[in-house]
Amino acid sequence: MPPIVALFLTVTFIVFLYRRDAREKPNVTRALWIPLLWMLILGSRSVAIWLDTLGLPTVFGSLDEGNPLDATVQLTLIAAGVCVLNKRQVSLGEIFRSNKWLMAFLIYCFISIAWSDFPFVAFKRWIKVLGHPIMALIILTEPDPEEALTRLMKRCAYVIIPISILFIKYYPEWGRGFDFWTGAGVNTGITTDKNLLGLDCFVLGLFLFWHLLRTLKGERSKARRNELLLTLGFLYMIWWLLWKANSQTSLISLLIGMATIVLLDLRFVNKRLIGMYVLLVLVALTVEELVFGIYGHVVALTGHDATVAGRAELWAELLALHTNPIFGVGFESFWLGERLKTISESRWWHPTEAHNGYLEIYLDLGLIGLCMLAGLIIATFRKIRLALLSNFQFGRFRLGFLVAALFYNWTESSFRGLSLVWCIFYIIAMDYPRPHQSFAFEALEEEKEWVYAQGES
Repeated sequence: MPPIVALFLTVTFIVFLYRRDAREKPNVTRALWIPLLWMLILGSRSVAIWLDTLGLPTVFGSLDEGNPLDATVQLTLIAAGVCVLNKRQVSLGEIFRSNKWLMAFLIYCFISIAWSDFPFVAFKRWIKVLGHPIMALIILTEPDPEEALTRLMKRCAYVIIPISILFIKYYPEWGRGFDFWTGAGVNTGITTDKNLLGLDCFVLGLFLFWHLLRTLKGERSKARRNELLLTLGFLYMIWWLLWKANSQTSLISLLIGMATIVLLDLRFVNKRLIGMYVLLVLVALTVEELVFGIYGHVVALTGHDATVAGRAELWAELLALHTNPIFGVGFESFWLGERLKTISESRWWHPTEAHNGYLEIYLDLGLIGLCMLAGLIIATFRKIRLALLSNFQFGRFRLGFLVAALFYNWTESSFRGLSLVWCIFYIIAMDYPRPHQSFAFEALEEEKEWVYAQGES
């Protein structure tokens, strides 16, 4: 098939899916386009890289200063999100009451800017990270937050998955590259790295698997059958992309998340004893690590056995550096300046991250930051445990993603910056009281009018 024909068919397919989504008249508002654009950028390429990919003129900034175009786009989306939340009269006090650990973590990150070697850079990065909770709050203040998240994730998949396949098969100059470690050819799809493509597949695949199980429990109908077929089709495409990306960490994270979701639905699993089950699993994993060295086997499964020695050396070197063990070097400030130059030039693969999310937090925020992250994770788990009793279906997606994300960060760093995993983590970690019925009714009526106008046009 000629590439131009494949491009036309792909765009037609995406337009069809979006129009199908609109015809279903979901209980969401137009404000959902803001987090959608945010997540599409996180799951693909920055605006500047997109312009460069298409052969359009653009300016690339330094690692320290960033790209002015990308910064403008991110700030615009954040400002638009703040305007939406202000219009919805979201209470800052209620945000703090409902999310104490998360707010404390963000405040500590802000305070740590004071002892950063690059305070202005750290401040700009902190502002960007604020985009995650802002996008999460837009979803949580929708008339139906669960439906809003479902539509958001499906709309992301409608773009990321087909275009990734298109790029790999018909536009290899955009969708393929070379492995930084071995020089072998790799598939990157809509992203710029095979691991980022794997990350997209992990996040979207876990959601679509949960959506498939939830749809199976619905009443038999033509709409249910069509939704099942569409979801199965996308899961097949995601599996194909994971095979092409050869990202074993993402694959195993996906399988762990899927297993968690399935186990929670077994009859003999008491939802009120989830905390005890988790504690038993942690004790068992600790014993197995001490006796059998299970971490080494997991590393082999992730495909990092050939490079783990280099990473272990990197971790040892990072821990040996004279950073402040209590407070760290400041929010997202470790990989800057002389530290970056020294560590990057000492290895041919030029690392710019610790390849471990927990070590990354320790280097930037010290033991205090690591303890606060642990507190945030525990607080999130407690929220999810309660949610399993009140809204089981959504609760088990949250727990499945949490478990998978915790594993993913053992060999990758995603508890920082503009990471898709970090963004979804904020969505599952945050709570906010349901919007007033008046707002929900007004939002629904507004959306109905918009959908009707689109149909007329």
